Amino acid sequence: MIDVLRESAPVALGVLVRRHRDFDACEDALQEALLAASRTWAEEGLPDNPTGWLVTTATRRLVEAHRRDAARRRREEHDARRGPDPTDPPDPVDPADDTLTLLLLCCHPALRVPSQVALTLRAVGGLTTAEIARGLLLPEPTVAQRISRAKAKLTEVGRTFAAPDAAQRRERLPAVLAVLSLVFTEGHTASAGEALHRTDLADEAIRLTRGLVTALDGVPERGEAAGLLALMLLTDARRAARTRADGGLVPLADQDRTRWDATAIAEGTALVTAVLREGVPGPYTVQAAIAAVHAEAGRAEDTDWPQVLALYDTLVGLWPDPMARLGRLVALGEVHGPVAALTELDALDLTELRGHHRVPAVRAHLAEAAGRPREAVAAYREAARRTASGPERAYLLDRASRLDPLA
Repeated sequence: MIDVLRESAPVALGVLVRRHRDFDACEDALQEALLAASRTWAEEGLPDNPTGWLVTTATRRLVEAHRRDAARRRREEHDARRGPDPTDPPDPVDPADDTLTLLLLCCHPALRVPSQVALTLRAVGGLTTAEIARGLLLPEPTVAQRISRAKAKLTEVGRTFAAPDAAQRRERLPAVLAVLSLVFTEGHTASAGEALHRTDLADEAIRLTRGLVTALDGVPERGEAAGLLALMLLTDARRAARTRADGGLVPLADQDRTRWDATAIAEGTALVTAVLREGVPGPYTVQAAIAAVHAEAGRAEDTDWPQVLALYDTLVGLWPDPMARLGRLVALGEVHGPVAALTELDALDLTELRGHHRVPAVRAHLAEAAGRPREAVAAYREAARRTASGPERAYLLDRASRLDPLA
């Protein structure tokens, strides 16, 4: 029943906001409908149309609230003239279209990225405020405030829930993909805390991205969304092999590849292959292609590093992100040697990553490969000092301690 509620809730919210316009009131009414569903469905079983049941119940809650508030009576009469009678059966819904439109609404450019993330997880993902707070390692009041302010901002800008046209899709889709990517990245490798993964966030990001790909079927923008889904699947396929029994981090080169999820790899590889055949790939698709090359190697030493480097060259040309440039240096070190990669690292402008642990972590990896233990130890310790992730810190300090006698 929980899965049905989570899948039906965002579609029901989309119908409600499209019909009644008020995002905040519609979400409150839907929350009441979800509570009623959890009780009623447990006793009477699932209805034939769970989404319709939620829409009808939430609509009744909205009408009751309007009737209790005399100041809103004029608005209620206006809505009655404009739209269908709330006691009528719910109008036909298209889950894919409503999910897409709700994603576009949650990623409105008037909202800051942290608010977009929180609102997307709440409205489209169906997560509670407490679940979002746990997933993002934030105090629950902070998350509640972000969501409340985001909904108020949407009301302020007067955004209505209408089917997006082609121009709106092109304008908003990059923000939607960025938010889904952020959610997955945080779930795959938590930025803080004692657990490497936050599986609820990673799973939710994959589910939402899969829904987005379905919603975009037949439109040009689908390609990069499918590329992002492929990247998530190919990356998440390694989840079981990324940690030891005690929770310690296992780097890619040392992972037991028989524990990788073959089904996810097959789906991700098929997706990225199809997108690459369709035309010019975007950044997420190129990253998925890099992940696919790693997935094809039965052993770390079988990795086609020249191909990985070529793909990174393409990626940096499309998207000169500092993290992409760091990843390219690792591939460069494998192809042309760690000294060449260290030389290029010294020449890079990584101002955007000042204070980030990835920069000294990459330096440590390259210095160790180059036979410079003293430099590697210092860099590993600096990276450990900068990270807030317990498993990553433990791994970095362990690498430093193993090299320390040689320094």
